[in-house]
Amino acid sequence: MQRRKALTAVAMMGLAGCAPLPIPPAEPPAPPAPPAKPPAREFRAAWVATVANIDWPSRKALSSAEQIVEIHALLDRAAALGLNTIILQVRTSADALYPSALEPWSEYLSGTQGQAPEPFYDPLATWVSEAHARGLELHAWFNPYRARQSQARSAAAAGHLSQTRPDWVKRYGDQLWIDPGEPAAAAHTLAVVRDVLQRYDVDGIHIDDYFYPYPVQDGNKQELDFPDEPSWQRHGRASGLSRADWRRDNVDRLVQQLYQLVREAGKPWVKLGISPFGLPRPDLRPAGIAGFSQYDKLYADVERWLREGWLDYLAPQLYWPRAQTAQAFEVLLDYWHGQNPLGRHIYPGLFTSRISDKADSWPVDEILGQIALTRARAPGSGHAHFSIVALAQNRRGLADALLAGPYAEPALPPVMPWLAPRP
Repeated sequence: MQRRKALTAVAMMGLAGCAPLPIPPAEPPAPPAPPAKPPAREFRAAWVATVANIDWPSRKALSSAEQIVEIHALLDRAAALGLNTIILQVRTSADALYPSALEPWSEYLSGTQGQAPEPFYDPLATWVSEAHARGLELHAWFNPYRARQSQARSAAAAGHLSQTRPDWVKRYGDQLWIDPGEPAAAAHTLAVVRDVLQRYDVDGIHIDDYFYPYPVQDGNKQELDFPDEPSWQRHGRASGLSRADWRRDNVDRLVQQLYQLVREAGKPWVKLGISPFGLPRPDLRPAGIAGFSQYDKLYADVERWLREGWLDYLAPQLYWPRAQTAQAFEVLLDYWHGQNPLGRHIYPGLFTSRISDKADSWPVDEILGQIALTRARAPGSGHAHFSIVALAQNRRGLADALLAGPYAEPALPPVMPWLAPRP
């Protein structure tokens, strides 16, 4: 402060016509701080969504050769970028992206549900082998309850649950949904996961945020209740629970059984990951956080799953910019770390596909900043990008910025000490 006053006085004397005094040279600027060294271990993942052909295949009815070319291109991009994990959607709507005796082929391959690739190949086996050849983990991503998605166009195959077990499947809005209150339907979902674990060398099992469906409204803007009256009468009413608590218990039991299944499948290194909606239950929220309640609407008690240790990693979908106060990224990240007494891994999901060629695109710096916050809060943890298409297209130079910054050095996936090492 004294030096600034002295320099100001000298300048004023010069302006008044006095002989200027020599001005000492300015202090050289401080050298820039060296960039933080990237962690040696960090979960760097991208979701590959197959539903509605979001990521792969790029459209229905590509030839088998064209689908395989796209697999190679996406995996090459992932490896070159420095990712170490791919989360591939293999069950979008009680269907399969692999040959299955339990569920029909997905329509997002051929355009027709139940139709195998021609000439035949096994997409999941190809993804696994090609990912491993590039040093990438492959996590198989399942939707546990959806039976038909809004953009589906194919007629249901004869072997689809809507045809073989219509008592399990309910129409809700413009989708079909497997009723979580039907124990046999939950057992079927577990059998689907068990089949993949036994037949494929996957590194992880993954489920997303679709439990009970997101609410829809009728023509009068009234929220529709999920049509589970038959299962409530058969299985819920005698439980002594409220309808809401019974629904949460249905989801809790599936998550617990899924974790037990993964642990008991003879591959003790396989990880179970869950990527729920990112907001906490209302009664536990930090000050200022507001918005949709998955606890009350999806019947997902995510805090309990962390507390019980029914997963190996949580990837909460923190799909908001840092400056959005009611869903502040940093506050939510701290919250989920604070709900983790057993030290499971927390890898926030980033809405990377909000970077686009549209006027409302996020800036690339938003994703870089969210990665920096994640590293500052929990060095060596990691994050997942939704979805790989934004990275593959290098939108607004995003891939270049990642390579020049946070991905300048490669990283291995974090070690989970409670799991056996992969042989």
